[in-house]
Amino acid sequence: MWLEETELESASVKLSPLRVEHADALVIAASDGNLWELWFTFVPSQDSIGRYINDALNEQAQGLALPFVVIDKASGKVVGSTRFCHADTVNKRVEIGYTWYSKSSQGSSVNKECKNLLLTHAFEVLDAIAVEFRTHWHNYASRQAIARLGAKQDGVLRNHQKMPDGLYRDTVVFSIINLEWPAVKMNLLHKLAKYG
Repeated sequence: MWLEETELESASVKLSPLRVEHADALVIAASDGNLWELWFTFVPSQDSIGRYINDALNEQAQGLALPFVVIDKASGKVVGSTRFCHADTVNKRVEIGYTWYSKSSQGSSVNKECKNLLLTHAFEVLDAIAVEFRTHWHNYASRQAIARLGAKQDGVLRNHQKMPDGLYRDTVVFSIINLEWPAVKMNLLHKLAKYG
């Protein structure tokens, strides 16, 4: 398996492997801001958390994903989730996706710390040649956050997916390639230094 289960840790966050036992904690985190009400993304609610975890763990068993819960080390609470997904083991490409954080964690160092951990693991442990990010065309905050990381926009997949509500999603694709990683890492570390 290219994606082997692991735990990643920084100054204030810990990425721990997703487990069925995290269901209640994830619903509590998503309740901070009622994140499941965002129409352009999928964040689990009490009704969908079982399927959310089951799908993630099934993809992990197939070697396609490595899902995590995001834990705030100071409080010990789960504040979100993220994962490696759509792994292409032959070409050593992987996507970082299914990322969401409780409303009170947004705008803090959490996202930058998580992305630094995941990108470091992808490029320096997994020896990935490229890491992708994908988001809904209408998720402007996510598009801006991805660009601020140093990822470049590859393009837009028009009518890429049919959403549960019947609408079609245009997906914006970004990536960071291995040759860009040293500069992206330096930029991320510079930004993280501002949080002390």
